[in-house]
Amino acid sequence: MNEVLKNLKERRSCRSYKPDMIPDEILDQILEAGTYAATGMGKQSPIIIAVTDKETRNKLSRLNAAVMGSSNDPFYGAPVVLVVLANTAIGTYKYDGSLVMGNLLNAAHALGIGSCWIHRAKEVFESEEGKEILKSLGIEGEYEGIGNCILGYPAADPNPAAPRKAGYIYKI
Repeated sequence: MNEVLKNLKERRSCRSYKPDMIPDEILDQILEAGTYAATGMGKQSPIIIAVTDKETRNKLSRLNAAVMGSSNDPFYGAPVVLVVLANTAIGTYKYDGSLVMGNLLNAAHALGIGSCWIHRAKEVFESEEGKEILKSLGIEGEYEGIGNCILGYPAADPNPAAPRKAGYIYKI
């Protein structure tokens, strides 16, 4: 089977991570893959914030958990969080950001890194603390959080793929 197709079929969400940091060389490859996602008319509306600083990572975890009314770590102990935001002035921003998330997830798997899409980036970056984070990075404009791609080395084997549902594909 083609290696790309094999990776697409075998990638699973990881919800248990070792604390070991991902080497910069691998992280940079994952980030670069995200920048090559298709975007509407090639306008590249998304941006990616790569968080490897433990204090900032924990702050994002706390803010994300607060959206759910929880105190648990919604990032499952992953040491890296890639926040994808997209410029709402571009009509395709949600789709563009979602494609970036897909590229990040698939690139991580291809490089032996566990990943999972964690929601609530929208709510986190609508909060005053979230806006302050963006401001501290010099990020201006109307950006909306699309998702958090958590990364790290899996602490356990992922669950096998569920069987594909009947009626998933219709051919005409």
